[in-house]
Amino acid sequence: MFMSARPAERGDGHDLIHLGGETAVVVPLHEYRMLETLRERASAEEIEEAEIEAAIAEHEAWKAAGRPGGTIPHEAAAAELLGGGQ
Repeated sequence: MFMSARPAERGDGHDLIHLGGETAVVVPLHEYRMLETLRERASAEEIEEAEIEAAIAEHEAWKAAGRPGGTIPHEAAAAELLGGGQ
């Protein structure tokens, strides 16, 4: 499996790791634990809203990078947005 690391494109002080077809953000362990605790305390509605906002932000970043839209089947996009792609 291929893995690479490079500075974050958004300049937020975190590194990105590319592993296979996925991209992950490297964060300090204390920050990860804080986010994990916040997720545990959040209501189902708050989590759903955050997931939708994250999907929109990811799509906007995709468009800003000049990538074409509509390159995955509707069923695959719907499954990912509805949590089936996790």
